[in-house]
Amino acid sequence: MDLPPTRAHAKLRLPASTGPPSDTNLPTPKVWVVFMATGQIGRKITQAALDHGDSVTAVGCTQGNALPEVQNWHKNCLGLFCDVRLRESIQIVLDTSIKHWGRIDIIVNATSYGIIGACEDQNSSDLRSQLENNFLGTLNIIQLSLPYFRQRSSLRPLDRQKRPIGNAGRYLILSSTAGALGVPGLGPYYAIKSAIEGMIESMLYEVDAFDIKATLVEPGHLRLEEPVNNSPSQQSRYGQFLIKSPSAPYNNPTSPAAHAQRVMQWLGDRQPTSVTRCGELVWQLGHCKYPPLRLLLGSLAVESVRDRLRSVIEEIEDWKYLHFVSSEGRESDDSDEEEQES
Repeated sequence: MDLPPTRAHAKLRLPASTGPPSDTNLPTPKVWVVFMATGQIGRKITQAALDHGDSVTAVGCTQGNALPEVQNWHKNCLGLFCDVRLRESIQIVLDTSIKHWGRIDIIVNATSYGIIGACEDQNSSDLRSQLENNFLGTLNIIQLSLPYFRQRSSLRPLDRQKRPIGNAGRYLILSSTAGALGVPGLGPYYAIKSAIEGMIESMLYEVDAFDIKATLVEPGHLRLEEPVNNSPSQQSRYGQFLIKSPSAPYNNPTSPAAHAQRVMQWLGDRQPTSVTRCGELVWQLGHCKYPPLRLLLGSLAVESVRDRLRSVIEEIEDWKYLHFVSSEGRESDDSDEEEQES
C-alpha cells in the first residue's frame, strides 16, 4: 500500500533569503536517507520527498516490525532497517543506498528517544540508553557519511575562490526546542539535545571548505497522527517518550518534575503543530540554496526560544557591570589597584 499523498501548503514557504524551491528556482531530484522514517515526523518527511519526485531510503529501527510496510510505500522508496547505535548497521544502510540509487544527497536523522522523569529518578541505564541512541547515534551517522560527502566535494569543479561548486551533501538533524531550553522532567533528554546542537555547530566550521551543510530542525510540540492509547499497558508511553513513575519526593501532580507529563496530557487535547506541514518544510529545506543553521517549526517553538533568549539577555544586562577590562598587557583594573595599594 502506497503512502497517502501529503496535502500541498502553497502559502507555507521558507524565507526567500534561503533560496527555497519555487517556480523560478526549480528543484532537481534528490536522494534522501531518512533514519527513523517509521516515526511520525520521519514518515511525513518521506511522504513529502516522494510526493515531489525525490527518491528515499526509508530506514526503520530494528526494534520495530515495519520493514514490509516500508518496502511497499512507493516505487521510489527503498526500505531498510538500522540500529544507529551500531556503526556496522549504519554502514550497511549507506552502502546499500549508494549502490541502489547511485548517490546520496541528503541525510535526515529523525531518531529520538526520551524518558520523562525527574533527574534524580533516572538511573544510569536510563541515561545511557538516551545517550547511545540520540547522541552517539547521530555522531555515528555523521562520522560514517562524512567521508562520502567529502569525496563528492573533491570531484566537483571549483569556483574562482577554489571552492567546490554545488552542495556536496546535507544533514538535516531533527532536534527540538530541547536544544535551547531546559524543561523539568526531561533533564537528560534536553542535555543530550544540547550536546547534539553543540556538535553540529562545531562540525559546520570543520567541513565548511567541503561545502557540506547541516541544519538543526527544531519543531514545537507535534500533533500525533494516531490517537493516544490510554490502555493500562500503554499509559507509560507517549510517542517516542517513556514516562517513568515518580519517586515519593516528586509524586505530586503539581510538582515541577511532572511538568513534562502535564505537557503530554495537554498535547493530547490540543496537538498544536502539524507534523504534515513540518514534513513539507523539511523537504523545502533539503532543496534550498542557503540552509539556515536552525529551523524553528511552529509558533510554540518560536515563542519558547524567543522567551529563553530574552531571559538570557536580561540576565546579562543585570551583571554587565562586572566586566573586566584588560589593556596593554596588564591583567585587569583590579590588579592595578592591588599594585597601588602595595
